Amino acid sequence: MLPGHFMDLPISDVLDSIRDTLQFRHQLVLQAPPGAGKTTVVPLALLGEPWLRDQKILLLEPRRVAARAAALRMAELLGESVGETVGYRIRQEGCVGPQTRIEVITEGILTRMVQSDPGLDGVGLVIFDEFHERNLDSDLGLALTMQSRNVFRDDSPLKIILMSATLDGEEAANLLGGAPVITSEGRQFPVETIYGPSYHLSDSIVGRTVLAIQQAVEDHHGSILVFLPGQGEIHHVQRELQSIVQRYEDLQVLPLYGGLPLAKQQEAIAPTVHGIRKIVLSTNIAESSLTIDGVEVVIDAGLIRVPIFDPSTGMTRLDTRRVSRSSAEQRAGRAGRLAPGHCYRLWSEEQHGQLIAKATPEILQADLAPLALQLLAWGVDNPEELDWLDPPPPGPYSQAISQLIACSAVYEGASGIYQLTPHGVRLAQMPLHPRLSHMLLVGCDIHATQTACLLAALLSERNPVANQGVDLVTAMHLLTGQSRCPQALTPWLKRTLKQADRFHDLCKRVHKPRKFAIPVSEEDALGVLLASAYSDRIARLRPGGDPTIYQMSNGRSAVLPAEDSLAGQGWLAVAEVGGHVGESSDRIYSATALNPAMFEDVLSPLLRQEDFVEWDKKSNQFIAESRISMGLLVLSSNPLDEVPDQARNDALLGVVRKEGLAMLPWNRKLELWRARVMLLRAADLGTLDVDAAAEFNATSSLWPDLSNATLLATLEEWLAPYLGDVRRLEDFQKIDLKSILYNLLPWPLPLDLERLAPEHLVVPSGSRIAVDYNEYPPVLAVKLQEMFGCEDTPRVADGKIPVLIHLLSPAGRPLQITQDLAGFWRSGYEEVKKEMRGRYPKHPWPDDPLEAQATPHTKNRSNKKLA
Repeated sequence: MLPGHFMDLPISDVLDSIRDTLQFRHQLVLQAPPGAGKTTVVPLALLGEPWLRDQKILLLEPRRVAARAAALRMAELLGESVGETVGYRIRQEGCVGPQTRIEVITEGILTRMVQSDPGLDGVGLVIFDEFHERNLDSDLGLALTMQSRNVFRDDSPLKIILMSATLDGEEAANLLGGAPVITSEGRQFPVETIYGPSYHLSDSIVGRTVLAIQQAVEDHHGSILVFLPGQGEIHHVQRELQSIVQRYEDLQVLPLYGGLPLAKQQEAIAPTVHGIRKIVLSTNIAESSLTIDGVEVVIDAGLIRVPIFDPSTGMTRLDTRRVSRSSAEQRAGRAGRLAPGHCYRLWSEEQHGQLIAKATPEILQADLAPLALQLLAWGVDNPEELDWLDPPPPGPYSQAISQLIACSAVYEGASGIYQLTPHGVRLAQMPLHPRLSHMLLVGCDIHATQTACLLAALLSERNPVANQGVDLVTAMHLLTGQSRCPQALTPWLKRTLKQADRFHDLCKRVHKPRKFAIPVSEEDALGVLLASAYSDRIARLRPGGDPTIYQMSNGRSAVLPAEDSLAGQGWLAVAEVGGHVGESSDRIYSATALNPAMFEDVLSPLLRQEDFVEWDKKSNQFIAESRISMGLLVLSSNPLDEVPDQARNDALLGVVRKEGLAMLPWNRKLELWRARVMLLRAADLGTLDVDAAAEFNATSSLWPDLSNATLLATLEEWLAPYLGDVRRLEDFQKIDLKSILYNLLPWPLPLDLERLAPEHLVVPSGSRIAVDYNEYPPVLAVKLQEMFGCEDTPRVADGKIPVLIHLLSPAGRPLQITQDLAGFWRSGYEEVKKEMRGRYPKHPWPDDPLEAQATPHTKNRSNKKLA
């Protein structure tokens, strides 16, 4: 039975529709604006439904602070304590009891529940709240829940509700098999929007935010919620506000972001003491689910920082982007939850119209290694086996599988299906990214469990001494007590040590010793652990003398600050790098020195030995060697004693196919020889088109097809046997290409070639003139005077193809181009004679060229010769 004051909430108008729908259907989509009350009212309203019987309701929230706040609020409304009817479970914290009927959980908790109990026995309803955020865990949880229902819950159907303020209801309904869509109109108070000037993404947001806060403090009397992209901007604005806050007695500035301890997060959202105004500086964590009492003004910087996974490098980078229009509306709505409010948007109205409608779902731009691990644990090799709003992209998913293989979590079975190793099964049971889970278990194997737990806790938090250098040893010494911890860092120290203790308990539950366990010295343990977790970021100092430039095992370049203590170290195990898409190198933010001797024992599973028979692009030479590599870093190489012929041919012929036949020692005479053959092939096939002749099957003619396309396609047959001495690029020029190609003509075709397509034709003057077979038709370029008396156009290919005659002036310039010599003498010669006689008076220009004596000489020389 709902308390009476529930009826004041907007969601109460659709509760009967929700009940009636779930009485006969097993799924629905609920659209309700912020402040409608859906998060707290709907679970309580359905608790007494007969179809639920004594089963539980799971309410999924995207964030820990929202899950905890929702459970506290529902328990308060029931007049109970958390852990009675309503409880919650979040990462590393929970409060549930034997009578708990509503469990508020974060989305990752659901995945582990389904893995341990595929049928979700005892659960009657799963509610996905704020599903519009489309987190990776929510998409995965929904996909697993739907398959769980289809496979295991025929006798007792599991009901599903998707709740959101801005979700595409029709799309979600289709995913749920045509689920009904119920919409609550809500009672949002009006929010006045104030736009600012246009700005560029590269502009600093801090100054404009501080000015907007100062104006809001002066113009309004309620609390202020400020949306900023990340923790760095929050702390910067917080420092800038100190002088302003000192002028007001009623102002309190509180940060709110995901990495903040839960107690601090709760302080930011809790009601204020009477007479005190709050300025809450928040990331998008406050965009939905959370209600911050007393907020009258929202100041929105219009930015969000999202992790973008790059499958080409295997790394995730934080990218600052403009928010979507739907997110901007959600943020503005925070100011109108309890009364009319105001929203300062620090961008122009024109820029607002240019925002994308909705944010990109995380599954389309995130590291998919955690998702891939859970799918394999579920028994799904191909993500397409499940139903998704957006399926995982193939490229990042393939990269995720590669990462899991590097963590020894996955192997490819004989049938080509990826499966979990026993080690991978244990990783899937751990509520961490597979990299950190793998690092913890490796730490147990090398007798460095405590170091691994401290390091995992450090990597899960923000390093408070990162400004003192890249080396993580500095922070680790604070955690181990080797360095005195400053008083200001005491909360961080306690929090991180507590986290390490939790990891230690987790290791005790999950770890099973592996065969290759090798003790590692304390000095080397940190590097080994980081290298195990981030094997794709192991870095070696690049040759060349610069102590700051490194090459990582994923192929990327990375740089250290010049003054950093790690600069010049031969090897680094890198934990965190950053950069921008398109840049050729990244910056190293956290790392430690790595002893390369570890590759000989504990890190040996990261190495692979392969024989490389290939053409090296950089040195332009053939290489045949055995290499020991770690990713793309070659640790050692030795020449192969024996090189398989097939491997050699594949490498060398691959170069020819890529670079083209032009890299072989062609010359003009050889090109002409090939053109003569191709001409006769065309004539033999009954076509006057040489290019068309190349398309015929080679067996259709006695003459072989020597076109580029066919020669490239048949390199194995005619070129491969002659590549034994090729080592470098210049060696291709030493090949006897003439003999190789000539051998392609079987006897007696070489004789026929000279007869049917001779290199020279004897013209009437007695001169032997070369024929250019590289043109089609073949070109005979000859001085006009040498063709006197010749009426029939010369032909080749047994008379099938007339040559194209270029009749030249005494200076060798074309006067006429023709294949009809007789026609030229009749109609074209007279005009040429008139023009040329005055220009070249010493050359014969007879009135009747067919009766004149052909000559290569002038009139004087011809007369002397006759005398």
